Amino acid sequence: MQKLFYLLLLFTLIACESDPDEQPPVTQPSDPLTYLALGDSYTIGESVAEDQRWPVQLAARLDADGIDLQSPRIIATTGWTTDELMDGIEQADIEGNTYDLVSLLIGVNNQFRGRPLNEYRDDFTELLEDAIDFAGGDKERVFVVSIPDYGYTPFGVNNQSTISAGIDAFNSAAEGIAAALDVDFYNITDISREWEAGDDTLVASDGLHPSGEQYRRWVERFYEDVKSKIE
Repeated sequence: MQKLFYLLLLFTLIACESDPDEQPPVTQPSDPLTYLALGDSYTIGESVAEDQRWPVQLAARLDADGIDLQSPRIIATTGWTTDELMDGIEQADIEGNTYDLVSLLIGVNNQFRGRPLNEYRDDFTELLEDAIDFAGGDKERVFVVSIPDYGYTPFGVNNQSTISAGIDAFNSAAEGIAAALDVDFYNITDISREWEAGDDTLVASDGLHPSGEQYRRWVERFYEDVKSKIE
């Protein structure tokens, strides 16, 4: 009889400890990832619709692949040189912010205005170091995109060889700095050079800037690498 009493007591205690209505803890959804795109007309997408800008196309494709990413924070203006981008970053008041992904594409206006290459090297180094800081010091989450060649547009075709030589020099400087800082450099310049006179698929309606289709090809070039940075 005593054994039966203790068995009943044990079962009662177990029943009290088990709450059939108790729900498992709710997992809170993580915050969307963030992306900062730094540059000039090529990053802001001069003469194309907003959804055709390459940073926006990149973000849309990542989202379609199930990566929760906020709309890109773009700090870029048509015509900006490296020093003007520095000023733009300062005016944006984002010092101390960190982002899960940061891109940098700048330099065509330094070349176009005939600014010294050494000046570009110094400024680009500072900008890339800032980009790394904005990524919380994680160089893997930063990437550089090369300058496209506007010699391969209706605007520049008559001065193509000179423009191309200048673009090559600036890209070489940017690529060297990226390598020294251990940051990925994605060369899309050859894509811009696929344009031929009479072809309206790769150039925007202004006859100077890339079209949405050209930007799509850029994204296709580096998409898988960039995706791996934030998976």
